[in-house]
Amino acid sequence: MAGRWLDLRWALSVLCVLLMAETVSGARDSSTGAHISLQFPASGVNQTPVVDCRKVCGLNVSDRCDFIRTNPDCHSDGGYLDYLEGIFCHFPPNLLPLAVTLYVSWLLYLFLILGVTAAKEGLGGLQLRSWPALTYSPHGVTFLAFGNGAPDIFSALVAFSDPHTAGLALGALFGAGVLVTTVVAGGITILHPFMAASRPFFRDIVFYMVAVFLTFIMLFRGRVTMAWALGYLGLYVFYVVTVILCTWIYRWQRRGSLVYSMPVTPEILSDSEEDRVSSNSDSYDYGDEYRPLFFYQETTAQILARALNPLDYMKWRRKSAYWKALKVFKLPVEFLLLLTVPVVDPDKDDRNWKRPLNCLHLVISPLVVVLTLQSGTYGVYEIGGLVPVWVVVVIAGTALASVTFFATSDSQPPRLHWLFAFLGFLTSALWINAAATEVVNILRSLGVVFRLSNTVLGLTLLAWGNSIGDAFSDFTLARQGYPRMAFSACFGGIIFNILVGVGLGCLLQISRSHTEVKLEPDGLLVWVLAGALGLSLVFSLVSVPLQCFQLSRVYGICLLLFYLNFLVVALLTEFGVIRLKST
Repeated sequence: MAGRWLDLRWALSVLCVLLMAETVSGARDSSTGAHISLQFPASGVNQTPVVDCRKVCGLNVSDRCDFIRTNPDCHSDGGYLDYLEGIFCHFPPNLLPLAVTLYVSWLLYLFLILGVTAAKEGLGGLQLRSWPALTYSPHGVTFLAFGNGAPDIFSALVAFSDPHTAGLALGALFGAGVLVTTVVAGGITILHPFMAASRPFFRDIVFYMVAVFLTFIMLFRGRVTMAWALGYLGLYVFYVVTVILCTWIYRWQRRGSLVYSMPVTPEILSDSEEDRVSSNSDSYDYGDEYRPLFFYQETTAQILARALNPLDYMKWRRKSAYWKALKVFKLPVEFLLLLTVPVVDPDKDDRNWKRPLNCLHLVISPLVVVLTLQSGTYGVYEIGGLVPVWVVVVIAGTALASVTFFATSDSQPPRLHWLFAFLGFLTSALWINAAATEVVNILRSLGVVFRLSNTVLGLTLLAWGNSIGDAFSDFTLARQGYPRMAFSACFGGIIFNILVGVGLGCLLQISRSHTEVKLEPDGLLVWVLAGALGLSLVFSLVSVPLQCFQLSRVYGICLLLFYLNFLVVALLTEFGVIRLKST
């Protein structure tokens, strides 16, 4: 069983790559932008001059709607809603503040959707977050990294797929890197000073510095070839291999220390952390007190109602008002995920088999897949001009669900129940992709309204939104006494984000256009981003060994001050206060 489950996880990883290739390719047309842009040669084809969409606010109010509808730079083929047309054509000019308020509120809720889908569902029920040792295992740097970085990866892929929003990708990846390595890492040390593990720290920070250096060279060269994109992905594979070798070496040394009583510095958990893990595993299961003394056979309707209930009433009574208020906003998202995403949990006796709900998944989940893939383009396509694809999917799903319902029982999961993990992984990944597409389109619309570059939107709003969930998770780990694990996650996750985000995003564009990707840096701001990220890594690389790996609150405060200074410099650069002298 364990071996088959590991094979399933590796198969899901391959499925993930194929899925992202399908969701990004062929969706958008390339055109030359005025900011950081991906450019593809026109091959002698005459192109219509494109005006920067941000110039719309300088026009007369009566001309703005026509400008948005006719200017190619204002068009976005992805997503369900045209936010620029909505704000300039459907809202009166005097209600512009109301429109911006609604857009920001919807943006915050989309960030909540991204966080709940990536964190709570675990991308198909892989349940990897509950395994502490995964921080340094192959699964920790592949599946757990993808679960943590799914919003960042999909946002980068969506942004790279459109030349108008390519700046969001670089801004978000660089901005999230600076945020995580300064604010999150500094916050962990302030909450709980600790002794860092030396070898994992050096390994992760060196790999991340190499990735940043490669990206710096990529921007300097101004183009990305197929070999360069494959080099990014190859470097991540090499990183995974290195983690595996380090894990084996550590275990070999630990076995030797047990035999010869030789002291070995642990890399995964400190003694206090191991004591907490062991004490938690031996603790009394108070959930037994709430189990009924007499069991009865539930009806199909009762099983379905209980499976679709996202609220734990006992936990609700114990939690604070803040938790309850946040839970109210999360309930619609959690209910939608329960209804559309099947979860296979190998840790449960029944592997989370709920016959009525799983049969319902066979109808709803494929329907969600076709309606979210390419923003529903494939779902509404009519076969032979008569029947839409989504109708065929509903009919086939209903037939399969009927057979499954009458061929299985409520008490025993079927032999092929593990196949639901594939369906759950695919559905949850497409939910994330759909939400990430809307996030990118809203941020671009806000950039047009406020005349901000996509780079500054990426390093602020997009980076903050995608990183806030991981920040709270790492802070919670630090408060619970696991600061080493939280600190290591700061560097391990962003390595995955930048190498896979840039490498796979450019690779998909190159494979679609059959030409190299050309980059045009947005002036000084991109170099400020890259330089700040490099300086933060050099600061940690030098200061942590000087502290003998004993990280104090002073180190955390220095990191926070570094981020504040970086943010001030970035904003001053964006608004032209800091600029290069023209010669």
